[in-house]
Amino acid sequence: MKKQIIEQMVRTGQLRARWKDEEKIKSILKSANTNADVVKGIKLTENSATVIFREVYESIRQLGNASWWILGYEPLNHEISIEILKEMDIKEKLKLNLSFRFKKIRNDANYRGFQVTLAQAEEILDFWNSSGKEIILLLSK
Repeated sequence: MKKQIIEQMVRTGQLRARWKDEEKIKSILKSANTNADVVKGIKLTENSATVIFREVYESIRQLGNASWWILGYEPLNHEISIEILKEMDIKEKLKLNLSFRFKKIRNDANYRGFQVTLAQAEEILDFWNSSGKEIILLLSK
């Protein structure tokens, strides 16, 4: 991400400069991976779709947080955590465009009481299965 954009995010209170904490980065990545693996073990039904979606979304957001910590910043909102993922060079880069859609679905479920559909839960699981592990590998280097 361009230095000017990062500086503006710091000025507007979206990011906070931090020292690069290797242990924190490892912990965030482990948490994201473990959380996603646990919910992938839950049978996907109409009743479990919302829980699965929210937890996988949280794992994706944590990957964004780890990306910022690697750069020496702490993100202070979800948009910033998700935005940085779009900068990643992964095999299925186009799938990163889904991240803001996932955020909207998660917010609708959390704050408006909407039920996540089976198709939406399958979509975020597909994203995690095709891209989540690759992102973790890139961030672990």
